[in-house]
Amino acid sequence: MFTGLVEHVGTIESLELSDSGLPRAGTGACPDSRGGRIRINAGPLAAGLSKSGSIAVNGCCLTAVEILGASFVADLSGETLRRTSFGEMKPGTPVNLERPLTAMKELGGHFMQGHVDGIGHVARLEPEGANWWFGVTVPDELTRYVAMKGSIALDGISLTVAGWHDGTVETAIIPFTYQHTNLSSLTLGDAVNIECDVLAKYVERLMEARQESAVSRLNVARLVEEGF
Repeated sequence: MFTGLVEHVGTIESLELSDSGLPRAGTGACPDSRGGRIRINAGPLAAGLSKSGSIAVNGCCLTAVEILGASFVADLSGETLRRTSFGEMKPGTPVNLERPLTAMKELGGHFMQGHVDGIGHVARLEPEGANWWFGVTVPDELTRYVAMKGSIALDGISLTVAGWHDGTVETAIIPFTYQHTNLSSLTLGDAVNIECDVLAKYVERLMEARQESAVSRLNVARLVEEGF
C-alpha cells in the first residue's frame, strides 16, 4: 500500500529484457514469457530497503531481490511489462520512488496499491505562472474511473483531476511536485503509468454483482410464473 507521495527520484542503471519463446512443458503452447530485470539507484532510500521488500517505482510495486549499495534490483514479469511503461525505458531514466505505507506514516495522498492499470501518454506539460499543467491521455477502458476532483496516480504521483476532456486527464502541478518528481524530465508523448482510484473499482464491482444477482432472481421468478 502506498500514498503517492514521492520520496526520492531514482535513476535506472540497467534494464535487461528477455523473451525466451520456449513452449510450456507438456504443451505445445508458447505463452508470453517476456520478462526482465531492472537495477535502480535509490540514493538515500536504499539504506531502508531490505531483500524481498516492496518499493513503488513510477507507481508500480516491485520486489527488491538484491540490494547493492545505493541500488536495488527487481525482476519484471511479462504482466508488468505489458501493463507499465518499463518496456519503453532506458538506463539513465529518472523514476519516482516510494516505500510502502507504515502504520505510523502520514496518509497525505490517497490509497494506492502499486497495481498499474494501464499506460497513458503525456499530452500537455506547460507552465502557468509558477505552476504547471500536466495532461495525460487515458486508455478507453479506464476512462470510466476518472472523475472531476477525484484522485488518480500518474507515474506514482497522487494527483487531483482538475480537468477532463476528450480522453485526457489534466492536473495542476505545484513547483515542489515538479521539482521533486520525474515530471521535469518528461516530454510530450512519453509513456506514463496510470493507477485509477481503487475505491472506484470496488464500487463498480459491487454494482456489477448486484445487477447479476437481480438478473438471476428475475429469471427464477419468470420460470415460476411459467409453471416450471
